[in-house]
Amino acid sequence: MRFTHFIFLLNFFIFLGCKQEKLHLTKIEGKQIQITDSLSPNPEIDSFIKPFRNHIQKDLDSVLAYSVNTYSKTDGDLNTAIGNFMADAVYSEANPIFNSRTGKNIDMVLLNHGGIRSILSKGNVTKRTAFQLMPFENSVVVVALKGSQIDSIVHYLKSRKRAHPISKLKLIVDKDFNVSEASINGESIDKNKTYHVATNDYLYKGGSNMTFFKNNDSLYVLNYKIRNALIDKFKKLDTINPVIDDRFIQIK
Repeated sequence: MRFTHFIFLLNFFIFLGCKQEKLHLTKIEGKQIQITDSLSPNPEIDSFIKPFRNHIQKDLDSVLAYSVNTYSKTDGDLNTAIGNFMADAVYSEANPIFNSRTGKNIDMVLLNHGGIRSILSKGNVTKRTAFQLMPFENSVVVVALKGSQIDSIVHYLKSRKRAHPISKLKLIVDKDFNVSEASINGESIDKNKTYHVATNDYLYKGGSNMTFFKNNDSLYVLNYKIRNALIDKFKKLDTINPVIDDRFIQIK
């Protein structure tokens, strides 16, 4: 019994000594595991998700409209047919929502050139087309800005010299990119007027260096995705045939 007690006490003091020892992390190791086609699917899991996958694929490939040509965001210098279509779609589909909630109308739309992630191919237009054009989860927001702040948008557009999609705003610049005309809905911009600008939540937060949205009178969150606006617009059209127009041009 005495030997047993001795062993017990020895283990007890060793335990106490271990409890007092402070452990420190000295190294973390890891390795990359490649996920390739060589990995065989689990038959049971694959069988379970197959009906859902087939339903989603069928829904994405359902034809909504027809595009008469192929359109790209590189087709124009200061405005493009596909950019014009997207900005106009946001206006036409989001404005009724905004108006029903506030009694006000959207005055202009501003999106970003980099947000157009695909071409619009000639042929059938589907829900998948909308996901290709706008794979991000960006939603429409409406920002109330004074006319003096609209000047910052105008300055941004003329200095960037890029085809950022706009709707209801018209800009004409000379050969040196000085603004010769800037108007919203055909009227000169009033510095004292409040304008409601539709954009997306990414740009509102300063994406693409659009910092001019930071100081605003009001923000309206529509909980309406840009992608859904495109899908809703596709559904209303039989044929899609957007054009490059005079909403942002340079007179040389």
